Amino acid sequence: MADLEQNQLIDRHRAVLPSWLALYYDEPIELVRAEGRRVTDSTGATYLDFFAGILTNAIGYDVAEISDAIRRQLDTGVLHTSTLYLIRGQVELAEKIAKLSGIPDAKVFFTNSGTEANETALMLATQFRRSNQVLAIRNSYHGRAFATVGITGNRGWSASSLSPVKVSYAQGGYRYRSPFGQLSDVDYIRACADDLREVLQTTTSGDVACMIAEPIQGVGGFCVPPDGLFKAYKEILDEYGILLVSDEVQTGWGRTGEHFWGMQAHGVMPDMMTFAKGLGNGLAIGGLVARPDVMDCLTANSISTFGGNPVATAGANAVLDYILDNDLQANAAKLGLRLSEGLHDIATRNPLVGDVRGKGLMIGIEFVVPGGKDPNPKAAVRVLEETRARGLLVGKGGLHNNVIRLAPPMTLTEDEVDEALDVLGESIAAVPGGVS
Repeated sequence: MADLEQNQLIDRHRAVLPSWLALYYDEPIELVRAEGRRVTDSTGATYLDFFAGILTNAIGYDVAEISDAIRRQLDTGVLHTSTLYLIRGQVELAEKIAKLSGIPDAKVFFTNSGTEANETALMLATQFRRSNQVLAIRNSYHGRAFATVGITGNRGWSASSLSPVKVSYAQGGYRYRSPFGQLSDVDYIRACADDLREVLQTTTSGDVACMIAEPIQGVGGFCVPPDGLFKAYKEILDEYGILLVSDEVQTGWGRTGEHFWGMQAHGVMPDMMTFAKGLGNGLAIGGLVARPDVMDCLTANSISTFGGNPVATAGANAVLDYILDNDLQANAAKLGLRLSEGLHDIATRNPLVGDVRGKGLMIGIEFVVPGGKDPNPKAAVRVLEETRARGLLVGKGGLHNNVIRLAPPMTLTEDEVDEALDVLGESIAAVPGGVS
């Protein structure tokens, strides 16, 4: 009966939802219960979750401190007021984020998602600089709205060439296939910086509004640039007065382990940072934190109907407190290292794995055709299925759709890391060409 109901739900989904709304797995699953780092589907199968709703369930599931905060707000009866009224939880959350950002006298604006946050950052930057020119990074992803699709440097996620902004693309962190990939960190940074100067001199009129960049590319396959790349970029941007926007939707809140914000690895202070995902631990919330002169540059009225609403900010305040009180950044660093070392061990004996990369609890495994570097998306799809069959949920992405993405909740334990490594080793070995 459960299988019949599941098949019926799949048919109903496909009848009324868009064909481009992808579902994982040959037999898609419905998650109905969750606790800790484990989720259970409608058939009763339980999985260790290593993708966390695309990095969104950053703390895991059924966390009392977060659930209690949400219930207390629900008990007031006030689920929504809009930004036309004072919202205490919104003010408190903005104060925390402004302080954590490190941006002097920072101001915060809340939205419902990372896409909306990046759209707002683009609107502010273009207004502040009176220019519609934007620098983005090759292999990037910033959302699915009109402007954010326009600045996405990944053909698989760029549905339209139409855009309200004029975009030029700089080199980024995907070193595995970069023409500069064989260079040392220092030489790689120098080559990318030289390329940026040429991009500015040949594809723009100079008065560019901003550069927007993910410190670690998420959808692009957890691609990590050498530390210092964006410092070199910022020095060039400052010569032109160009703003730097750090898209921290996936890298924020300590997930990289070594820093609270991904851009901190480069020793620069961005003019704006966008955020979302993990802040709500499943609740819809996003936003941006920025220099006050940039944030206040709009000359027309603007609001966010649902942004920073009482329920979302009640949950987000509890999430942020939990992250800080339990030092989950340190846990991400410690267990990320354990996970990375285990994956590198698997990779050394397996020619299907071309690259293992990442920081903290953001790790990508890129699959190739053995004997070279040709992308192997079929292997990634097979690993996705094999891990699910063994009770582990992972993500998939990359420019060539050949990267398995690992981003478990930051409350992860050592035993769960070891469990996942066993499953990943077995799953890769089960792929044609894999080695046990």
